[in-house]
Amino acid sequence: MSTRTTSTIFFVLLTIFVTFGCQKQAATPLETLQKTKQCPECDLTGAKLSNIDLTGANLNSAKLEGAVLENVKLNEALLDSVNLKGANLKGASLEKAGLFAADLTNADLSNANLKGAFLRGAKLNNANLSNADLSETDLNSADLTGANLKGANLKGAMMPDGTIKN
Repeated sequence: MSTRTTSTIFFVLLTIFVTFGCQKQAATPLETLQKTKQCPECDLTGAKLSNIDLTGANLNSAKLEGAVLENVKLNEALLDSVNLKGANLKGASLEKAGLFAADLTNADLSNANLKGAFLRGAKLNNANLSNADLSETDLNSADLTGANLKGANLKGAMMPDGTIKN
């Protein structure tokens, strides 16, 4: 083979390697969330996020259906219109979190801290809120049909009918 042909082949292979071999993989939504605490509209369906601190995270309109979020810290997080259907939030801390119009149908929020959370218009159908702290929570226009509230602290909470429970 001539030197020119060898050089051309080398140049083509080098170009292919540089173009395709050195490209950085795009971060997954889970990696983005863990690094930046920003992942609005992400699809994290079924994600396992237990025991991590996501205080102040932005997950507005994210899909977290069936996610495992046991003991996660989501204090002051933005979770408006989030899909948390069937999610496991046992022992999670969502103090002062914004959950406007969130879908928590069939979610397990047992022993969760929702003190001062904004759950106005949230769907909590058949949610397990047993022993949860819902004190000072805004539940105005929330749907609590079939929800388990056994042992829940509702002191100062604004209920779906607009009354404050003392």
